[in-house]
Amino acid sequence: MNNPFSLTGKTILVTGASSGIGQAIAIACARMGASVIITARNSQRLGDTLKQMKGSHQAVEADLLDDKQRAELVKKIPQLDGIVHCAGVGSRVPCKLIDQNSLDCVMKPNFEAPVLLQASILSQKKLKKGASIVFIASRAYDSPSLGNAAYSASKGAIISYSKCLALELAPRQIRVNCICPAMVWTKLILQDAVSKEELEEAQKKYPLKRYGNPEDVANLALYLLSDASTWMTGSAIDLTGGAKEL
Repeated sequence: MNNPFSLTGKTILVTGASSGIGQAIAIACARMGASVIITARNSQRLGDTLKQMKGSHQAVEADLLDDKQRAELVKKIPQLDGIVHCAGVGSRVPCKLIDQNSLDCVMKPNFEAPVLLQASILSQKKLKKGASIVFIASRAYDSPSLGNAAYSASKGAIISYSKCLALELAPRQIRVNCICPAMVWTKLILQDAVSKEELEEAQKKYPLKRYGNPEDVANLALYLLSDASTWMTGSAIDLTGGAKEL
């Protein structure tokens, strides 16, 4: 019997696959039978991801902020059945201290790089009819917190972009969706000026009494990449453990 949730026979590109959510998604895609191309800036950590992936897959070291490296990545990849844009950074800068540099540091990797990569993939005809594109956004787009303005704006921008992209690609049956997680246990949340002990206590306020794990996000990404979601596009899905605020 056909399993619509299987990724067998599909080729998937995962950016930011050297750690955290991107790594979990790459491993999950491999487990579900996909042929996976993973990319990130750190070749050693990409190698660590490959070791955890079942089957034969490809790693391409690339800095997506670099025009030449981005072009080389697109040149190396085959036609794709799916893309998961995971690469990104966190940022905590009070509004009054935002300057051009701090703005560039978050908007370029979180918005400009995935948009330019996606444009190149489309122009080079590297995306198959019926493919699925997934952006890892954040619940921060609509859940304000102190010092999170630039980061929240970058995720709001990618959601708005994805909805327009979904309309443009609909004639080719290509779906475009966003996942908007609340707090997930990755290195990004541990970079804030809050201790792990404080975070562990704070997560108890979530209805499900915990923050998410990278695997929780990966499982939703699997659904969006699979044929089980062929009637879903232009959506931004909150994944929050029931929480209304971060």
